Amino acid sequence: MSSDTSVAPLLRATSVEKRFGELHVLRDINFTLHAGEAVGIVGPNGAGKTTFLSVLVGAQKPSAGMIEYKGIDITQLPASERVRLGLVRTHQIPRPFGQMTVFENALVAATQGGEVKGQEANALVLDALQLCKMENLANRRAETLGLMDRKRLELVRAVSTRPEVLLLDEIGGGLTDAEAHELVLIIQELQTRAIAIVWIEHLVNTLLRVAKRLICLDGGRIIADGNPQAVLKDPAVTKAYLGGYGQ
Repeated sequence: MSSDTSVAPLLRATSVEKRFGELHVLRDINFTLHAGEAVGIVGPNGAGKTTFLSVLVGAQKPSAGMIEYKGIDITQLPASERVRLGLVRTHQIPRPFGQMTVFENALVAATQGGEVKGQEANALVLDALQLCKMENLANRRAETLGLMDRKRLELVRAVSTRPEVLLLDEIGGGLTDAEAHELVLIIQELQTRAIAIVWIEHLVNTLLRVAKRLICLDGGRIIADGNPQAVLKDPAVTKAYLGGYGQ
């Protein structure tokens, strides 16, 4: 789904920095995301991609700069409050409650993350399960799931919070081509619901089936931002991948 860049962005990062002691992980990050937009993020290992997502969702506080959501300064808001506003992420390594069923995992997300109660929460979870093709696994304990189903459960839990912005951290990692294709179909369905997507992924061909805009991070800086094909042909992007940075 395309976005109208003439309107105010849904999410904005302005001059964001992140340091861990002497280590400077993010440097002068300026980023906007509009409603319904799908943005892919690429870059070599250690470029700061996951840290960038963590700062956007409030898992980590920036060392400098500002994060705004719907025009409101949320820089100091914790992740739990950002979820309730509609800003949600998935994790590179799925983290379900292993002893709970798939349904129970999603219900916790709906009631605690999204603050939805009663029958509305149940309906929201059932919709998320159907969307992610997991209704037949609703009563399975999460610890018994294989990798693909754990990845889908990450999406189920995120969707159960009623997100407006969904941040995906290498959700395609470790999957076969067929499994990655299934995942893309689910994410494309999310786009039809006007959910904005920010997706970090090393599987560039998979990423480009969703993202209409591509950002490349290197050394904590955005070195390219725009049309995916133009970004991939940018000499700075090519150099970043060939030269690389250690994790």
